[in-house]
Amino acid sequence: MTDSKIVKSVDRALTILSILQQAEEPMGVTEIGAQMGLHKSSVYRILATLARRGYVHQDPLTERYTLGLKLVDLGTTVLNRLELRGIGLPYLKWLMESSREVAHLVVLRDGKAVYIEKVEYPSPVKMASRIGASVPLHCTAVGKAMLAFLPEGSVEAIINQGLERRTPSTITDPVKLREELEHIRNCGYACDLEENELGIRCVAAPIFNISGEVIAACSISGLAMTMTESKIKECAELVCEAGRKISDALGYRKKE
Repeated sequence: MTDSKIVKSVDRALTILSILQQAEEPMGVTEIGAQMGLHKSSVYRILATLARRGYVHQDPLTERYTLGLKLVDLGTTVLNRLELRGIGLPYLKWLMESSREVAHLVVLRDGKAVYIEKVEYPSPVKMASRIGASVPLHCTAVGKAMLAFLPEGSVEAIINQGLERRTPSTITDPVKLREELEHIRNCGYACDLEENELGIRCVAAPIFNISGEVIAACSISGLAMTMTESKIKECAELVCEAGRKISDALGYRKKE
């Protein structure tokens, strides 16, 4: 999209929402303005408008801003309208019950994997993953499960963006990543052996739409101490079955 078609005030409002999303604590007008390179008076007017509509919230005591509850309503509406989420949820529950681990469902959005559903096994230990959060493709099981079946141009674009090292086990060499993707295409599932987060291992399978395009992935995640080599093999069979059934429900028919 060309700059001539962009409404600057709307673009700035969305930038403010993105800044607040990434912030670990409430922010003041001056801080936000500094990040955007705008005078605080301009930022204040945008924030006042967003606050009036419920998209941001201003603490009356500190006068600092956080995201508003209106965004929760919008996000919930989007998630509820996703056919994939409704179809996938029963299979996630089955994955969780069969593995006694956490099951995830993600979709592909703007070169990243975005969590749209999560089913946790009752346990004192909780996964840090959250619905709506995004993770890289190259160092997660769900990401690699999708990346392996994307067109070559899309894979190249991801590699060209840089393969960030998240842990000592992250694959950052393009050649090794391509070898890994070829292995995934051959076996049908992907593994994350503490490549994105230390102490966490995952196994995932791709999900295809009626056009044969990879659009999502389902996974099982657990602590490294419980996700042993033998359990990963068991979980691989589970996610592959779930991935096939969800794909079938979406109208996908594998070409012979």
